Amino acid sequence: MTLNLRTTTALCVALSLCALLAVPANFPGLGADARLTLVVFVLATCAWIGTSIDDTYIALGAGLALTVTGVISSDTLFGTLGDATVWLLICAFVLAAAVSRTGLAGRAAVFLVSGARSVRQLVHLTTAALVVTAFAVPATSGRAALALPVFLALAKVLADRKRLVVMLALLFPTVILLSAVATLIGAGAHLITVSVLWETTGQHIGFTEWLLLGLPLAVVSSHLAAELVLLTTTRRADRRGPVQITPEQIQEHSEQPVTGPWSQAEKRCALLMATVVLLWCSEPLHRVPPALVALIGAVIASSPALGTVRLKDALKTVPWSLLLFMAATMAMGVALADSGAAGWLVSGLPTDATPVVFLAVVIAVSTAAHLVLQSRSARSSVLVPLVVAAAVGVGVNPVAAALASTAAAGFCHTLPASAKPVTLFAQIPGTPTYTPRDLLRLSAVLAPLTALLVLLFAVAVWPLLGVSVTR
Repeated sequence: MTLNLRTTTALCVALSLCALLAVPANFPGLGADARLTLVVFVLATCAWIGTSIDDTYIALGAGLALTVTGVISSDTLFGTLGDATVWLLICAFVLAAAVSRTGLAGRAAVFLVSGARSVRQLVHLTTAALVVTAFAVPATSGRAALALPVFLALAKVLADRKRLVVMLALLFPTVILLSAVATLIGAGAHLITVSVLWETTGQHIGFTEWLLLGLPLAVVSSHLAAELVLLTTTRRADRRGPVQITPEQIQEHSEQPVTGPWSQAEKRCALLMATVVLLWCSEPLHRVPPALVALIGAVIASSPALGTVRLKDALKTVPWSLLLFMAATMAMGVALADSGAAGWLVSGLPTDATPVVFLAVVIAVSTAAHLVLQSRSARSSVLVPLVVAAAVGVGVNPVAAALASTAAAGFCHTLPASAKPVTLFAQIPGTPTYTPRDLLRLSAVLAPLTALLVLLFAVAVWPLLGVSVTR
């Protein structure tokens, strides 16, 4: 579908739905605020799908429209910027900038990857290293940028084995996207999900609880995907030969030393990150909010005496556009819930569906949503409020439903434009990389497998960890 046809289709759908909502006789059970909210919601969603307008601009326009029409107050709109999850993400990016300056990522790559002696070992050691980066670098695009030099070093070493280079090019974004569910700061969509749950149900998911639920899924799905990437992009002969990655070869693509004695800055940064992650994980013991822990860490990481990066430079790495997008979509979520629009949208759904069937439908829709909405945060902004409202109506635990939807939405590998990490590794000058056909071949197997894995965790694993399927 061309861009013009897609835009025209989205515009026609939006105008048709808005015209239906504008007639009071059409939906007599729908209040004025709910109608206005749905009109704004439809226009924003169709704009996200069918136009090239910046996602943040659309979200801010939607938030402004809801405020001007009186659906939500200005305090609600501006108050979302002060939400603890927004501060958590800001401080996490400051910490990530401090880590990037020290070269700790290169040392970690040498520690893991240089121990590989076979292709399969290389694949799974690389996967383990990429999963760990979810704790240090927020947002998948940031992790992709951090991992790119490591991939280029590996590609240089394996230049005479083209299929292995293509396999690694596909492995990096695949694991980065699927492992994001490991932590609360892994993607902006996670913070949107947490905020929607808090605003609509009063249930709070902290860093520790998300880690407990998300890390096992991230590890299993990442290594399973790694094996699929290996099998779908290489032949048996490609996997037979040994590999030998030396620290010197990785050093060629790193500005900081990756071997030898640690500098004082590296030691301080490693100690700080270990302390921050430990405090995040032990939140139930000390009750200090993750955002406050992150703020303390960010202040230390950028301090003149102990820090490794200037605050001014670290703040340049913060994706302010994403933060504004999150704040605006949080306000949209509040409007959907408070106006009764979300409840009305799901009121016509059958209430006799079993929890497993309901979760299966949610996961299937969330997995396929990247074909329509390319922004991961936009997908959660649209889906999670509706999923939570529907879950309440059918007796399913809204936390389980929201987590399942968010985890499934992490699959976005079908097209090169489906996610920023996929785009980044698909366009590397002078290095063999994957084609759209490679992505489609992988997605044909990985999409249903990922959906089934999320469903398995939702109905069999998460209940053992305290998140039941039913309310």
